[in-house]
Amino acid sequence: MTILTGIRVVEIGQVLAGPFAGAILADLGAQVIKVEKPGGGDDARNMGPAFRHGDSLTFHEVNRGKSSLVLDLRAPEGLASLHALLGDADILVHNLRPGVPEELGIGPDAVTARHPRLIYCAMSAFGHVGPLRLRPGYEPLLQAFAGLCSINGAPEGPMARMGASVVDLGTGMWTVIGALAALQRRERTGRGGVINTSLFETALTWAGQRFNAYVNEGRLPERMATGHANLVPYQAFDAADAPLMICCGNDRLFARLADALGRPDWATDPRFARNRDRLANRAEIVGQIGAVLATAPRAEWLARLSAVGIPNGPMNTIAEVAAEAQTAAIGLMQKVPGEDFSLLGLPISFDGERPAIRAGAPRLGLSPGAQTS
Repeated sequence: MTILTGIRVVEIGQVLAGPFAGAILADLGAQVIKVEKPGGGDDARNMGPAFRHGDSLTFHEVNRGKSSLVLDLRAPEGLASLHALLGDADILVHNLRPGVPEELGIGPDAVTARHPRLIYCAMSAFGHVGPLRLRPGYEPLLQAFAGLCSINGAPEGPMARMGASVVDLGTGMWTVIGALAALQRRERTGRGGVINTSLFETALTWAGQRFNAYVNEGRLPERMATGHANLVPYQAFDAADAPLMICCGNDRLFARLADALGRPDWATDPRFARNRDRLANRAEIVGQIGAVLATAPRAEWLARLSAVGIPNGPMNTIAEVAAEAQTAAIGLMQKVPGEDFSLLGLPISFDGERPAIRAGAPRLGLSPGAQTS
């Protein structure tokens, strides 16, 4: 993919959020130079068992297509080398610990004054303003702090962390969105600027519906397991042999479901006819649906519900979704050039073409795929 050909990115990224932003830009065609610290580089290189070339799988996932440059930013020569890079760069992405850029003399004010066309993207844990602006943070901490854990899990169970790193990856995405918007603005004005993103802001955004409901209506959310606070039925059910997900997003779909399950009377029952009625009688209608579904195997229900256009699907494990024909058809999993493994690419296509992973992750201080001596 050549959409960002000619765009040069300097990434001072650690672990996940910063490197993921760099990986997106690299897949889109930008030249991404990853600046790493002496003595081992990005901590993510050791975040898990060695996968290839001594580095973890996590490191390979979010550092594909980049080159690596080791610089000691606490040494004058290291800073001079960084500024030489920034002089020709379009975008700087960093998720350095809050306060460290200012200690090093590479805070946003100093850098943008010296490089006025540069788009300076700073990622933090809690935000660039406020009493917690200097606190560090990681994914589970921000899921907990922002209330995401409080809305995840079964009603009778404890709070639970979401299994995916939605906050780190989301912050990387918001950073790229901001950088691309700033590039467009620079076309008009000739000047760069500062983009601020944070794990806290991303986490609050993902909790937005529940947060807005509390602020505006005073409603504290309940943990719903696979269910939905505002729609019924919109959750997983157990068939005779395995679970499936059923999503009736409106009353028309519910009427079809009632008919497909052999209970057309539900669609005219005043307790269940409309979604707000079903919300008021959630336990009763969910229980009745569950009792019917338990009488036949999942495959039978999937076929019957799909035939009448009711959104449904199996509750897949990772192994099961890897074996799905649709997974293969979309081509998201890509062979990494020069390597013997594959990674998921970007979930976006341009004119029907998905950006290809252009190269593997770099060895420390080297270009992508370069061999050590």
